[in-house]
Amino acid sequence: MNRVLVLSGPNLGRLGVREPEIYGHDTYDDLVAAVTAWGTDLGLGAEARQTDDEATLVAWLHEAVDQGVDVVLNPAAFTHYSYALRDAAAQIVDAGRRLIEVHLSNPHTREAFRHRSTISGVATGVIAGFGMDSYRLALVALATAA
Repeated sequence: MNRVLVLSGPNLGRLGVREPEIYGHDTYDDLVAAVTAWGTDLGLGAEARQTDDEATLVAWLHEAVDQGVDVVLNPAAFTHYSYALRDAAAQIVDAGRRLIEVHLSNPHTREAFRHRSTISGVATGVIAGFGMDSYRLALVALATAA
């Protein structure tokens, strides 16, 4: 079973409470349960983690490089300005693994500052705007694409 790290950035631990009209009513615990089940169904060992701390997220990306695992990454607010996260994400692809950037909402339909991603240019692919299904679609892509 291929291991996949499913990493979520700041404020995603507040799912279900923070702006449910944008992010939905499901909680982060609901997301973890769904990611785990989807991963199992796809033959992936999907391990979900969330942090509000940029340094922790960078360390998890380094862990993925060192352990040779693919990553599904929702960088959240770090998407728009974290060059440290971008550099760590680039190492995933440079190491021959895949990194899929995901977003619950579609950043391009929101405020102008959300239209720019520091991650997209180094990601294997980007999936946005499908709510929690963005994570499922990313896992399907990792399970089916060579």
